[in-house]
Amino acid sequence: WKVHHEKVYFFFILVIYAKIPFAAIIPGAEQLDQYIPLLQNKRVAVFANHSSLVGQRHLVDTLLTNNIDVVKIFSPEHGFRGTADDGDHLSDFIDPKTHVPVVSLYGKKLAPSKADLNNIDMLLYDIQDVGVRFYTYISSLQKLMEAAVQQDIPLMVLDRPNPNGFYVDGPVLETRYRSFTGMQPIPIVYGMTAGEYALMLVGEQWLSLTPTTKATNLKLTIIPNKNYTHDSVYTPPVNPSPNLPSMKSIYLYPSTGLMEGTALSVGRGTDIPFQQVGHPSLNTDYFFIPRKRIGATNPKYENQRCYGWYFALDKNETPNKINISYLITAYNAYGDKNNFFTKSFD
Repeated sequence: WKVHHEKVYFFFILVIYAKIPFAAIIPGAEQLDQYIPLLQNKRVAVFANHSSLVGQRHLVDTLLTNNIDVVKIFSPEHGFRGTADDGDHLSDFIDPKTHVPVVSLYGKKLAPSKADLNNIDMLLYDIQDVGVRFYTYISSLQKLMEAAVQQDIPLMVLDRPNPNGFYVDGPVLETRYRSFTGMQPIPIVYGMTAGEYALMLVGEQWLSLTPTTKATNLKLTIIPNKNYTHDSVYTPPVNPSPNLPSMKSIYLYPSTGLMEGTALSVGRGTDIPFQQVGHPSLNTDYFFIPRKRIGATNPKYENQRCYGWYFALDKNETPNKINISYLITAYNAYGDKNNFFTKSFD
């Protein structure tokens, strides 16, 4: 009877779980009923790039189809189409598909000017972030928030899950080292979505404003993710930027990204950037050769053999801490210690 009872119980559990549908994560942008009514009859400026998708369709196309008056697009690092090199200063242009003007906020300026916001009724932010301090999309978010409060324009954030949002690790930025690749005293992996980070910028009064302006004056609306928690494992439907082409690169980025400020290549110009590091002078069996490609038109050590290491992750491995041993190993192997660190993140 006991064996029979256990079989029946096991079958009962399977039936219950079979009838409970998996609760898929729904980003803010896919909840049209929550924000389209708030944008109607308003002149909207959208901060977006290639990752701003509603299903398989771009957010801007979705808004236009729903008769929302999109009058301007602001674009971040890597550009509106997400194909520019890291650090490239980009120019303004007219989007050939929608004929909407695109203003670069990673070129001559990092924030919209007063003229850029003339006749704008609503600002809309929708970008896939990866939850790492030196990934510049949250810096662009802060600049957009500051412009919004100073010009008294409401800002709406369509939130997206953070693929590194299940842990917090790394040193907190010392504010004397502030730059666009690190504007606030947060850890390298900060464990928040863009919407949550926006709320913290307001709550901590970290926005850089005029003495007569307060962060609490910002008219901020967050459209949160559905069915997302910080225990969720989330894979973005599109690569967030050209050198984060897979979840392995996204997971390793907080660790190997530290070597951007060294003499080593982090694999830009290869199929697996941030999964490997190397230098022509090292003495290892493993090597890779950076080549010119979209998102890496002038890679470090182009066409040269870079000897170093490939950092493997198991198929289902999700790191829960930064691995600084990669940096230590590279430093110990590099001969010219005085010139190992080549630049700061700025």
